[in-house]
Amino acid sequence: MKVVYTEEALRNLDDINDYIRRNYPTISEAFRLRLQFVVARIAKWPESAQKVVDQPGVRVVPLVRYPYKMFYRASNHTIEILYIHHSAREA
Repeated sequence: MKVVYTEEALRNLDDINDYIRRNYPTISEAFRLRLQFVVARIAKWPESAQKVVDQPGVRVVPLVRYPYKMFYRASNHTIEILYIHHSAREA
């Protein structure tokens, strides 16, 4: 499936990457690889993640090992990454 990112998701990623590079530079590459792995997984199995109860059609997947959750929507042949939030924040 094709994966696209909303503007909000791209801003979230920029902010997260900046934060990690500034504060935890040794995990920057590991975080990038985890993100790629999770995106590949949902592209292959879009229905594998948990549904978000109050947001119809939206699913959430944790970035295991890192305190972030990725919210996305699957339709036809496209995965739309909506936003990525720190687990401690309200979604």
